[in-house]
Order: sequence, then structure tokens, then C-alpha cells
Amino acid sequence: MGNIAVVGNGYWGRNLVRNFHELGALGIVCDGNPDVEASVLEKYPDVRFTRDYSEVLELSGIDAVVLATPAATHFEMARRALLAGKDVFVEKPLALRATDGADLVDLAARKGRILMVGHILQYHPAVLKLKELITSGTLGRVQYMYSNRLNIGKIRTEENILWSFAPHDISVILSLLGEEPTEVRCTGGSHLNQGVADVTLTDLAFPSGARAHIFVSWLHPFKEQRLVVVGSEKMVVFDDAAANKLVIYPHRVEWKNRIPTAVKADGCPVALKSVEPLKEECRAFLNAIEKRQNPVTDGHEGLRVLRLLNACQESLESGRTIMPARKLAMATGAEQSWFAHPTAIVAEGAQLGQGTKVWHFSHIMKGAQIGEKCIFGQNCHIAGDVTIGNNVKVQNNVSIYTGAIIEDDVFLGPSCVLTNVTNPRSQVNRHSLYERTIFRRGTTVGANSTIVCGIELGRYSFVAAGAVVTKNVPDYALVMGTPAHQVGWMSRHGHRLENPDAEGIMVCPESGYRYKEVSPGILRCLDLDENAVLPPQLATGNKAYDDFKIKVA
Repeated sequence: MGNIAVVGNGYWGRNLVRNFHELGALGIVCDGNPDVEASVLEKYPDVRFTRDYSEVLELSGIDAVVLATPAATHFEMARRALLAGKDVFVEKPLALRATDGADLVDLAARKGRILMVGHILQYHPAVLKLKELITSGTLGRVQYMYSNRLNIGKIRTEENILWSFAPHDISVILSLLGEEPTEVRCTGGSHLNQGVADVTLTDLAFPSGARAHIFVSWLHPFKEQRLVVVGSEKMVVFDDAAANKLVIYPHRVEWKNRIPTAVKADGCPVALKSVEPLKEECRAFLNAIEKRQNPVTDGHEGLRVLRLLNACQESLESGRTIMPARKLAMATGAEQSWFAHPTAIVAEGAQLGQGTKVWHFSHIMKGAQIGEKCIFGQNCHIAGDVTIGNNVKVQNNVSIYTGAIIEDDVFLGPSCVLTNVTNPRSQVNRHSLYERTIFRRGTTVGANSTIVCGIELGRYSFVAAGAVVTKNVPDYALVMGTPAHQVGWMSRHGHRLENPDAEGIMVCPESGYRYKEVSPGILRCLDLDENAVLPPQLATGNKAYDDFKIKVA
């Protein structure tokens, strides 16, 4: 293909040049060192060479640029390549500042370009298998993991050990756990050059309760690249320097006489594909270019790692524990209009209205649209394309998945279950078949109830605790049981409507509003024109709505 330019032919750049050449994609090598040209052309006589980066960006036959240059140059060089219409592969880290990384991600999106970051371990067969073991539940609940990346080797002065070694481990740990840390603590020491850390130890705490630490050093008597994952059922060791790179240890802990006792077992090596991770990474970049699909280590993934690196660096310099989720809210100014507890994760790109509160260990994903004055209790999860209105109360342990549409004033009780696939199977991908479930204004869903997808819960309907709702619920209907069935009517103020008079009118004891079943299965409030369009200033909040009375003639 010959459409790739590799910029930088140093220690790591030479490996990239070799792999892209073996994949038939290398078109030109760029390096400012005049001593490099002869060796490159000797090894790769069919490849062009230049010392001028501007020439690379001007070549029409070069579709993508691979940057293997010092970290301090990444932002500006990647930015120039994206502006020139090139796809970009940039070695870790994406940039040195999170704001610069975010600018690159936004620029790539506007230009329709692929932006990939060189987190090579994400393409290592051992890491891929390890992620499979965690996802399948083979290890049980992940309790703790640690990574040691140690060596006596190339010592840098332009970046410290944290930025040189730790990005790989941060990328893998974030990927394996599928969550971002709530607390970051980093300590270290500068022994060779003042202000340039040679050794760092980073401790991370996650919303799930899992913890991780990362120990990196280039002042170590021997090379060690080891990742240990401790699960509730089994433990796994990934040792990149060992013959058996991935070994499962089915150790367990038994309680005898109220005392925990370790029960050890022999390790079981895991068979892995024999592939070169760097080649797989290069191949992933070429596939992303061809299919126009973001790779696993795209710009967003690189930005997550960069933000955590920045938090580690701040902790290293200040000696304080950093809370990244809170810092992200402060950086965007979001704390001025909505609140998120430090343990909550509100992804960049989520939209939250004024006065909304997100409490302990909840996760609002990118793309979620949430109105004003909503409250999310502990351990809630909101998917990325969910729309939620104003004044919605979501109690503890509730997950709202793709397909849910929730209007104003809805109440979702503790541990209620919302679904989006009628016939889920783990081995069958039904992402394109998510069904829509609509919660109309004022709906109440009781604790531990289940809402089967593809239905509509009418305005001010009331689902009793523990009910399993399998079909549409009319406005004001009170349903309960398994499967749920209608047992009466509820007023919009949450009172059961009983004892109709001779004309069939029932009165809410709190508000005095009159209700009547105008036809079988259809209840109306006689004191409100429910089809009226409310003025914007009265369109949210129960009291404002109820005070806006329009008598029916």
C-alpha cells in the first residue's frame, strides 16, 4: 500500500518502521538526524526518506502519519497532521496535557480522521486473554491488581518514569476493570536528575471496590514486567519475561474457625497465540484506516489515560490524594450547575441540567441527556444515549439502559429493573434490537419491580413494589403482582382513588382534584385540561403543574 509515514527512527521508531514495512504499508520515513538516512535506505531501498516533516504532510500519496517522537512534540505534530487531513497514530502518551489531548480528539472528530494511541499491551495476546477471563467471570470479582514495570535501561531526562513506563499499565488496568478510579495517590523519588522521578508507586481506588497499584522504575537490578490480578475465585499472573506468559492460580481462601486460611494450588499455564503485539497494533491501525472505524486504543482511550497520568503527576508533586471525577467536573465548570459526589463518574460529553445531583458510585456515560433537578442515588448507571427529563428521582441500585425514555417527574424506586431486550442471550449480539420503553410524566415505579421492555407506562401510573410489568399501563393506573395487573386508579398526588359517587367521580384527598373513568380503561382529571400546552415557566415540577388549573367547561 505504501501510504504510511513513520516520523522518528529512534529506539522505538525503528520497530514501527520494520513492522509497517513488513505489512507492506510503509511509504516514507522522516527523521531530522542526518545520520539516520543511510541506514534506513540500506535496509529499505524501496522507501523514501526525508528530514522535513512539512514534506510528509504535503505528500498526497501519504494517507496516515505515525509519530514516534519525544512526548513533548506529540500534540503539535499530531495537530498538524490532522489539519493536513492525515490519519494519525501517536506513540504514548497522546500529549502532555489533558486539554491538549481533548483538542486532538475533537479535531480528529471534526476532520473525520482516525486518531490512535500506541498502547501496545492492549494488543498483547496475554492481555486479550486476561480480559476474556475477567469478562467471563472465571476469576470471580476482581479485588486487587498490581503491575511492576522495572528495569535498568534507557534513562530519560525529557520525561520522568511515570510518563515513560506507566501509560501502558494504566491503559491495561482501565481496560480490564472497565471503570475509572475515584482516588489517585502517587509517590516517588528523583535520584539522578532533580525534578525527574526515577521511581514512582501509584495507588488507585475504583468505584467497584477494586484497588490497583503501579510500580515503575528504571533504577532496578533486573527487568520485570509483571501484572497480577487477584479475583475472588482465582488469580492470574501475566509475566512478559517468562516462557509461560499467562498463568492461572486457582488459589482460594477458606474460613475455618472464623479464621481465613489460604488453600494453594498449582499454577495452570494458559495457551496464547504466537504473535508480535507491535505487529498486531500496526495491523489494527491499518484496519482502522481501511474500515474507518476507531481502534481499541483510539483518541478517547488515550485521553482517559492522559487524564489519569495528569492526576498521578499532580499527586506526585503535591503529595495529596487526587479525585479525578471531581477534577473533571471542576475543569468543565460543571460544578456550578450540577453536583457529582467524588466517587461518582460523569463522563465527558454527558449533559446534566442545573440542580441535578449524582451520588456515591454512580456512573453517567457519555451522551446521556439529563434534565434539571434530577437526583441519582448510590450505584446508579445511566447509558450513553438515554434521555431523562426534569425532576426525576432515581433511587439506589438502578440501571437505565439504551432504549429508555423518561419524561419529567418520574420516580424509580430502589433496585427496580429496566430491560431493553425481550429475549437476551449472552452469545447473541442484539445491540441493534434494543426496544424502546417509555416512562410518561409522573410515573412511579416501586422498589424491586421489573419493567419488561417495549411497553409504555402512562402518565402518573403507579407500579407497586415487586411487580413485573409486561404490557402497557394506562394513565393513572395502579398495577401490582406477577405479572402485573391493574387493581385500581391513582391520583397524580399518589393517592388511591376509591368510592366513586353516583356520577362516577372520585376525589383525591390531598388535592381535591376530581377524576372520572370517561370510557373503559381511560381515566381523566376533570379539573385539569391535560391536553393543554403549559407555559415554559410552568413546565417542570409537580406544584407548578398542579397550580396551573384550567377548568373544563
